[in-house]
Amino acid sequence: MKRLSLSKLIIAAFTLVLLPAAALAEPPLKVVRIASVAVFTDGKSEITGGQSAVLAGNRWLQDELKKHGVALEWYPVPTSVGGPAFNEALAKGAIDFASYGDFPAIIARSGGIDIKLIVPSGRGMNSYLVVPVDSPAQSIEDLKGKRVSIHRGRPLELTFNQLVQSKNLKYNDFKLLNVASHAGASALAAGNIDALFTGSDAYLLQDKGVGRIIWSSKGTDWKWRAELFVRREFAEKYPEITQIVANAYVRAGHWSAQEENRDTVIDLGTRIGTPRNVVERDFTDESVDWKDRWSPLFDAYAIDHYRDAIAFTREQNLIRREFPVEDLFERRFLETALKQLRLESYWQPRPAVAAMH
Repeated sequence: MKRLSLSKLIIAAFTLVLLPAAALAEPPLKVVRIASVAVFTDGKSEITGGQSAVLAGNRWLQDELKKHGVALEWYPVPTSVGGPAFNEALAKGAIDFASYGDFPAIIARSGGIDIKLIVPSGRGMNSYLVVPVDSPAQSIEDLKGKRVSIHRGRPLELTFNQLVQSKNLKYNDFKLLNVASHAGASALAAGNIDALFTGSDAYLLQDKGVGRIIWSSKGTDWKWRAELFVRREFAEKYPEITQIVANAYVRAGHWSAQEENRDTVIDLGTRIGTPRNVVERDFTDESVDWKDRWSPLFDAYAIDHYRDAIAFTREQNLIRREFPVEDLFERRFLETALKQLRLESYWQPRPAVAAMH
């Protein structure tokens, strides 16, 4: 038998050591998947969620990813399914990013799905308290002992809780009914409830002459939010691609903040079937100017919101354990995006000061 030289033995051994490392190497990234809410018509989906809708309507992000040999794939989620579908997709690794609400993101993070908020998306969305048009009620205090419908465990419940506490009231001061907003609207029209806490569909009830808005979150910091989250594992493996996505969302926020694009932004808000005049009225809020509405900053306003939301979801047993609010945030991608897009001074940080009206 022919003996191998010492040098050949060393080379062979070295090769065997390298083989497992090569086998474990990450394959090149081919596609980025971003989940966002969508509407489905005639078997087709249309992205409707915030800055995702802006990006789905142009090729900013697609073209930038293409330079790196990466495709963009939208993962549409029906509004009727919402948070659970996002969290299931994140848990399975079926998506890399999710543009979705604060409550389901907190539930995911507390439940062990390691996600990070990388681009906040503005000043939040409004909630409304509606009573039947012939109701004598003028405030939430007038509804003590009455039947109030609210979809429990959804983001707007935090606003309801903040309103209740601000008046030194408690949940058991009301007969709360856990009903989805569309069913609550039907119950209000039928006279089966005394009030409904809901979103911008409150204006539809008012326009139809069956409801009257007696309170809104306008003029307060009590909003519900939806932002851009990423799986931490993805961000660590592909920081350059994560930065490209973050830049695109900041760019979309800047585009939305331009006064000349206001009409187009409002048009995007009608994609879920909401009439334009409802979207316009929902957006009208003297306490928030148009530019500031789209601020992506990690300021006191955003941080305090998530701190309150984490505490509230724990109080309501929606999560088993609280976690430090900073554990949810990854600021570096936003900071870099603002620098690369030269937007460091475009938006100003806002303190969290809850004002009532």
